[in-house]
Amino acid sequence: MTMKKIALMLMAAVLLCGCARKGAGSNGSPTELKYAKCFTVNEREDGVRLVTVSNPEHEDGEASVYRFALVPRGQTAKDLPEGYQTVNVPIEHCIVMTLPQLSGFVELGALDRVSGMNSARTLQNTEVKARIRDGRIIQIGMEGNFDRELIIAAQPDVIFVSPSKRGGFRALSDADAVLVPYLGYKETTALGQAEWIKFVALFTGQEQQASNYFNALETRYNALKTRADSVAQRPVVMNGRLLEGLWCAEGGRSVQAQMIRDAGATYILDADTNTSDIKMEFEEMYAKAYNADYWTTICSQDNYDYAAMLDVDDRYADFAAFRNHHVVCCDLKQSAFRELSPMHPDLLLSDFIYAFHPELLPADYRPTFYKPLP
Repeated sequence: MTMKKIALMLMAAVLLCGCARKGAGSNGSPTELKYAKCFTVNEREDGVRLVTVSNPEHEDGEASVYRFALVPRGQTAKDLPEGYQTVNVPIEHCIVMTLPQLSGFVELGALDRVSGMNSARTLQNTEVKARIRDGRIIQIGMEGNFDRELIIAAQPDVIFVSPSKRGGFRALSDADAVLVPYLGYKETTALGQAEWIKFVALFTGQEQQASNYFNALETRYNALKTRADSVAQRPVVMNGRLLEGLWCAEGGRSVQAQMIRDAGATYILDADTNTSDIKMEFEEMYAKAYNADYWTTICSQDNYDYAAMLDVDDRYADFAAFRNHHVVCCDLKQSAFRELSPMHPDLLLSDFIYAFHPELLPADYRPTFYKPLP
């Protein structure tokens, strides 16, 4: 081989290395976002990722924006912008504060990096329960009453927190770990919430795996949505329940409201612009929904049925959806809704399609979260 050919091969190798490094994470995969709005990623040529997390409810305050420089472990970052907290990635240990945060680690097979969590009272995942029993995952206490010694024992590099939760920041601010807001619950689309698996992957070094997972999920979700879009009749769906004298329902721009529309139905509060729960008087909801075709709701008690609904308030019987036995309920005690649905919106969408248009799904379909009330 001539010296000229050797030189050309060496030059090509250098160029290829430069291309692979540019905009790539610890596993060589860039992070591209399509739906998530509450975080952004700026990838530098040196492998450092500049991540910004923004709370959409407080856009005019500096405190609502959080900035992190994710530096490949063993590397020293130079010329970092001012205001960025440094996190060495992939992380070795972390604490999660909510089940939706945990769900990303479950789907990525990254539970070895979770060393602590708060309450597991409603946890369903058997592997996580086993890790809690044998001490691989430490329970650090409840919000507002965290045990600092247990937090230290978990040796977290980062603690994922929800800023809106009581005690989420203040009780942990003196811990020797970086507090990272996880705002997947602030997203207003199901796929936006699920895309936060890519946020978790930035910290675990599994960007390509997260991208593959999300791409497959997106395909399944959109295929279901397309199927439901073909229906000729769109039933009207009400939502919620009475709680402490007020009717609590999903806002018209919430994730579940959008999923009801994606399932081939019309949401009773379509004109509402709230992205989270709203409250109103019973009479106000009755005036809107007395003749709705279906009713989606949640419960947290054994043997919940139509009789149990009347035990809550006998006025429930005034709704057409109740009289026609078209109530679709998610039992939070029996299903793993909180820990699975953020990363499996396709399953939730399937449940809604089955409730409103069962002919669109196989006859042997079995709902995962929302089931027709017995």
